[in-house]
Amino acid sequence: MFSNSKFLQDFIGRGYYSQCTNINFLDQILTNKKITAYIGFDCTARSLHVGSLIQIMILRLLQKHNHQPIVLLGGGTTLIGDPSGKDESRQILSNNQIQQNLDGIHKTLTKFINFSDDKAIFINNIDWLKNINYLEFLRDIGKHFSINRMLSFDSVKLRLDREQPLSFLEFNYMILQAYDFYYLHKNHNCILQIGGSDQWGNIVNGVELIRRMSCLESSDETNSAFGLTTPLLTTADGKKMGKTADGAIWLDEELLSPYEYFQYFRNTHDDDVIKFLKLFTDLSLAQIDELAKLQGNQINSAKEILAFEATKICHGEINANQALQKARSIFINKNNQAFDEKIINLPENNSIKLIDIIFNINATESKSDAKRLISGNAVKINNQNITDLNFSFDKPQEFDLTIGKKQFYKIFLK
Repeated sequence: MFSNSKFLQDFIGRGYYSQCTNINFLDQILTNKKITAYIGFDCTARSLHVGSLIQIMILRLLQKHNHQPIVLLGGGTTLIGDPSGKDESRQILSNNQIQQNLDGIHKTLTKFINFSDDKAIFINNIDWLKNINYLEFLRDIGKHFSINRMLSFDSVKLRLDREQPLSFLEFNYMILQAYDFYYLHKNHNCILQIGGSDQWGNIVNGVELIRRMSCLESSDETNSAFGLTTPLLTTADGKKMGKTADGAIWLDEELLSPYEYFQYFRNTHDDDVIKFLKLFTDLSLAQIDELAKLQGNQINSAKEILAFEATKICHGEINANQALQKARSIFINKNNQAFDEKIINLPENNSIKLIDIIFNINATESKSDAKRLISGNAVKINNQNITDLNFSFDKPQEFDLTIGKKQFYKIFLK
């Protein structure tokens, strides 16, 4: 996809692009002027995790190209709950819980974004949503929304197709999010909202509301509004980004240590390394293209660079160096142990459980013992704890299997 603006070139080249409401017009504007754009985060936990990292890296990218990002924290919309991508209603949080979460997210984001001298802005949508007069809001804003169209968006349609309840409270979420965009457009000259592809319907509503409220009939770019989305990310093994058997990969060092954060990226699947270097580091695309040339065991060098660069951004260079040295030390110590190489043939259905592997290599006397080890956090795959008793493999591969503190295996699945 051709683009003249440096921001969109970088955005597309790094794999962030999914959809845009008017990519050609947005490209023209970005090529000729600096803009204000926003990304919203609801305050459902005291920290963001790796699942939000693409959006955070895009905020950094906006700053890199001298655009002004707005970080919208949903102190108001969190009271409602976004139905997008959810099978059931979100837990309703108290005002105190939301404020604690907001403070934690604010602290986390200051590690990634420069907020000095208005280079970026923090805004909490409770500041305007709390003062809404309901009757006036229905009359002035609600009239611009079609129920028929709202029912067609995936965030609503999927829930209804599954006959899962969708509360009136949640149904209002997309109206409030659209109003957020309108408010930021009117009061901060914000012309672009960026979000995950699951937010497409909500974002389009905001673009349409701005058009309707502003009675736009001219091509005056100052009154234009755009939506831009990123693809939803899963890892090469089909897992949702940011989740492991041990839980979320938090960006707050009080919830997850810098070393554990480093190890998450160090254990990236071979097929994801170059993609993640583009998405989650500040390395140039030219540097990443050079790393893409690495083959075989050399890919571990790229994984180490990925882990170091990602950790440096989130936790600082000192913590990244300490994590790197600790990981190398553990690897050397493990290499001083006797690695027992085992070849396992996949069954005809191409699926084998970890429990069966442990038993088949005689690491335990019974499958029950294998289950107890897994449940007791004593089993690791590539230095990642596995606690899922149904964990299985369905294709040929090799990996390190650690059982307790003294059993080290190199497993070859054929």
